[in-house]
Amino acid sequence: MVKAKEAVAKSDSSAAKKKLRPSKVKSLAKFETKKKARAAGTLKKKPKQNLLSGTATWKVVYKSGTWRFVHRPTEAKLIAKAKAEGKPLNETPKKKKSIIVKPIKGEKNGETREVHTVKRKAYYPTLKTPKKHKSRGLFKNHKRNTRSSLTPGTIVILLTGVHKGKRAILLKTLDTGLLLITGPFILNAIPMRRVHQGHVIATKTKLDISSVKIPEEVDDKYFKRTLLKKKPKKNESKSLFVQKPKTYRPSEKRKSDQKTVDAQVLSVLKQHKDKKTLFLYLSSMFGLRNNQYPHRMQF
Repeated sequence: MVKAKEAVAKSDSSAAKKKLRPSKVKSLAKFETKKKARAAGTLKKKPKQNLLSGTATWKVVYKSGTWRFVHRPTEAKLIAKAKAEGKPLNETPKKKKSIIVKPIKGEKNGETREVHTVKRKAYYPTLKTPKKHKSRGLFKNHKRNTRSSLTPGTIVILLTGVHKGKRAILLKTLDTGLLLITGPFILNAIPMRRVHQGHVIATKTKLDISSVKIPEEVDDKYFKRTLLKKKPKKNESKSLFVQKPKTYRPSEKRKSDQKTVDAQVLSVLKQHKDKKTLFLYLSSMFGLRNNQYPHRMQF
């Protein structure tokens, strides 16, 4: 019975050996020889290659959908292979010297002089490692900061533009940081328009415009300029069929929005206790006389 079991075991082992691939048998034999050499102390360890240096005998190649390490033969092996095949050697070109010593004629000239083969840079940076600044992204995405004195309902004095010297009422600050103001139009002919906070003086006079409802459409896109046709050329202007150049005129929508906002602002002014002075104040112009300095004034 025991002999029969041994015979079965031997037959199984022989069948397993037969099933192994030749490459697998070769690798197993290699492993066995390596194991024996390690036990005898005759195994030679290969020096590890420095991956950062240029002497590594491999290169990274994109092959069949993945990046792989591929063996790269050394220069000595390539030369030996070329000699064996009888091919011409592709020797690496020698690097040119950066400085050449040239002889110089004449007395008391030092006989020789060092000359640079490559021209030096004309510009050198002031800092070896300049600081990296964080990018703030697009200008339209920047955070807008307005002065604390510029709150809705503040009466402001305009310093630039067509309406400079006039007084207007601040309605709100838009997303771009510009101020939305109005005259009202009946008092000083200032329509709803955008103004930069740097071109404005904020006064201490304020109105409670919390009841004023501004239409939702009134934003930065609302004030986008409409493109008009260019002026005709000299030759075209003589012809009869050339249209006259159009001038900008406010649309009916803008006119109606102006009336609704102004009506609400005027009702706030009428309810104020100093309504007479406020009406005169908004309709009058701002100006300076002799020996009057704005930095000494309180607005």
